[in-house]
Amino acid sequence: VQLVESGGGSVQSGGSLRLSCVGSGYTFSNSYMAWFRQAPGKEREGVAGIDFDNRSIYSSSVKDRFTISRHNAENTLYLEMNNLEPDDTAMYYCAARPDSGRLPWPKLSSYKYNYWGQGTQVTVSS
Repeated sequence: VQLVESGGGSVQSGGSLRLSCVGSGYTFSNSYMAWFRQAPGKEREGVAGIDFDNRSIYSSSVKDRFTISRHNAENTLYLEMNNLEPDDTAMYYCAARPDSGRLPWPKLSSYKYNYWGQGTQVTVSS
């Protein structure tokens, strides 16, 4: 299993970025997917999650600014980030939990995700 994130970078406050995560080695379409982030000195935080019926969930800190989506035919997960703020600065990770649909949606519980990417850095300057 491999998850590869891309799309991070440095932007000014108010700017936008689109993160991508390509999954391989598992059935992407039957997997719960999510984005997490971790800033230096802080705990890992759930940002957004999506199930295989395209239901989504967001942390309160990014709701109405970020949008998670998935393109199953391309095994790709996206995170559209708008109106970025300096507090959004962090390493962003995508995570996957392959599932047959028998288990509850893990939403933003990081310990319930089996596979993780290496991360992509997002830096927002004021």
